[in-house]
Amino acid sequence: MNIQTLIDQMTLEEKAALCTGASAWSTTPIERLGVPEMIVSDGPHGVRRVPDVHEMALGSLPATCFPTASCVASTWDVDLIRQMGEALAEECIALNVDVLLGPGANMKRSPLGGRNFEYFSEDPFLAGELAANFINGVQSKGVGTSLKHYAANNQEFQRFSISAAVDERTLREIYLPAFEKAVKQAQPWTVMCAYNKVNGTFASQHHRLLTDILKDEWGFEGLVVSDWGAVRDRVAALKGGLDWEMPGPQERRVQEVVEAVRSGDLDEAVLDESVRRILRIVCMAAETPKGGNFDVEGHHQLARHIAAEGMVLLKNNGLLPLKEPQHIAVIGRSAEHAHFQGGGSSHINPTKVAVPFKELQVQAGHAELTYAEGYPTDNSFRQDMIDQAVALAVAADVAVLYIALPTFKESEGYDRTDLDLTEQQIALIKAVSAVQPNTVVILNNGAPVVMNAWMDGVAAILEGWMMGQAGGAAIADVLFGRVNPSGKLAETFPLKLSDTPAYLNWPGGAGEVRYGEGLFIGYRYYDAKEMPVQFPFGYGLSYTSFAYSNPQVSSTTFKDVEGVTVAVDVTNTGDVAGKETVQVYVHDRESGLIRPYKELKGFAKVDLQPGETKTVSIPLDFRAFAYYHPEYRQWITEDGQFDILIGASAADIRHSLTVTLESTLDLPCILDKESTIREWMADPRGRAVFGPFYAQMEAEARKMFGGGDERYGNDGAIGMDIMEMFNDMPLVSVLMFQQQALPVHPEDMVAGLLQQVHNEI
Repeated sequence: MNIQTLIDQMTLEEKAALCTGASAWSTTPIERLGVPEMIVSDGPHGVRRVPDVHEMALGSLPATCFPTASCVASTWDVDLIRQMGEALAEECIALNVDVLLGPGANMKRSPLGGRNFEYFSEDPFLAGELAANFINGVQSKGVGTSLKHYAANNQEFQRFSISAAVDERTLREIYLPAFEKAVKQAQPWTVMCAYNKVNGTFASQHHRLLTDILKDEWGFEGLVVSDWGAVRDRVAALKGGLDWEMPGPQERRVQEVVEAVRSGDLDEAVLDESVRRILRIVCMAAETPKGGNFDVEGHHQLARHIAAEGMVLLKNNGLLPLKEPQHIAVIGRSAEHAHFQGGGSSHINPTKVAVPFKELQVQAGHAELTYAEGYPTDNSFRQDMIDQAVALAVAADVAVLYIALPTFKESEGYDRTDLDLTEQQIALIKAVSAVQPNTVVILNNGAPVVMNAWMDGVAAILEGWMMGQAGGAAIADVLFGRVNPSGKLAETFPLKLSDTPAYLNWPGGAGEVRYGEGLFIGYRYYDAKEMPVQFPFGYGLSYTSFAYSNPQVSSTTFKDVEGVTVAVDVTNTGDVAGKETVQVYVHDRESGLIRPYKELKGFAKVDLQPGETKTVSIPLDFRAFAYYHPEYRQWITEDGQFDILIGASAADIRHSLTVTLESTLDLPCILDKESTIREWMADPRGRAVFGPFYAQMEAEARKMFGGGDERYGNDGAIGMDIMEMFNDMPLVSVLMFQQQALPVHPEDMVAGLLQQVHNEI
């Protein structure tokens, strides 16, 4: 179909209708012009295809429930997430779905976020890499994706109306880069706007976000769709860059658009642009034939593999892998009733479920397994359940506790109020580990929990996450050593809630949540505060060990546009095969604006046999060294030294290399009449013009006020170094103190200096 020809033939009413859903899950077809409907389905870790797209049904057709994003992210395996995307696309094709609504790329600002299980990480670089590979996997099969929720959608509290008050630099460096990377590297067919406001404007009608940044600056070619029910003003949303409103049908919305065009309130060219974007995606979707079947068992095994790769071994005193114990006490309700996904729109009807207890039986050989429920489904306290579990544990060689964070504590729709397990679960772990030193705790949760009350008493802890439908088998694979755990945390586990970066600004109120921690979320915050954590970002144990050696860089001095490549040799120094994720962080030794101590800028996962060594190479580009300067309104680099930190986690840096960057940027001058002396001297053009006056001004100031230095005849007049104060004052203010010695008024003098600076440009 020729899209422009279609647009020319469409009536105003048809254009307006196309920009609004025909149902809960489909676009409006235009039958007379041969334009079909396009069907979308909830994701992101499975296809939630309802039987009838014209109904907002709760039930859905069977599909593979893959692990949720917090587990997938902990694999740090971009190839594996691409495979998962390909499998999801195959299921979309079989279930007649054109666009899968996912992935979620928002930052985990606080571990309390109710939807954190659907998001990848607290780090934008990692989240962006994973999102891009997910999208490329799905779209390689001719099925679209919907990158969500754009932007600053980081909590469930008042998520339909709260305004995220976030400064431009924090937005650019923390909350937008994952979206930017995904758009530029993968071009998702659609981007879904968030419910919330950003700095007072609904994301659904935010022209700066949807048009200026997403479409114009990043070059997004697809359509922008609303989250379901996110649009308040349909005409304002179209003007802002929101192409397609969902759900439908909404005849009133259609009429609002028609009337706005006829009255002149909405330029029909704006409407045509949204129609063009929608038609392009509808036509792309129609090119992929739908129907058939998908490989149910193959996808189940892929889900098992991903789950095992994403599980993180947090503690191990040598008990794991289990060495064929004679008697295993299996304790915890989630051993019999697998807790493998979160509540809400992403809830999948699985094709099958691997029950953890049964999977243990399969792999345990001749060992005897006994079972106790341990905790109830509700929040009641049951001492009898604890007593039963203790009795089993005492008689066993090993106790394996399956502990799932219940849905009433963690789900879409509401945030968590604490980071704790239930009172019953904590008491259960403490009681069992008190009588059985060989106690293993397996956690099923979507976000961090605190473990201070019971961690020291147990022998091993496995973070199993919301592990997908095959996760029960994956747990057994790890426990018995069939799989060597290689997952690494994609988020920090704090010691307590009050340590977390957003603690004082969460969840907001009176319609606004202030992002007061700025750039400092996750490990960036804990670095800055030099604060201990329970488990750091990037952390994860293995059944083997790895040595890092021979770190190198391609050049010790380089231009920003060239970038630099980091290499390191990694050796498996243990007795079993294993995988290690090498992480590269960048530390700027000196910058014009404050920066986090270090930031993740590259990573690679390597598979090694015992004794094997491989060289890992990781490229670092311009953005690895840049930061966003709100006055220049662009990403900038600065000349200077950077430390390249090569580590096994954010807290386990194995090697540090120093490089020197040469910036190629020719930045515009941002000096004005309120610029400080320090800013004048930091700007090369300002320094050239003002520099000759600086020494003279310093001498006069110290003579007049005393300078904390006997060379200036200081007799203790004010007892301070006056220039330390003056350097951070506007130049015009400093000159006010010396205006009697000036030939012109201080404001006129600064104006003259500024004119000279601009003549230099």
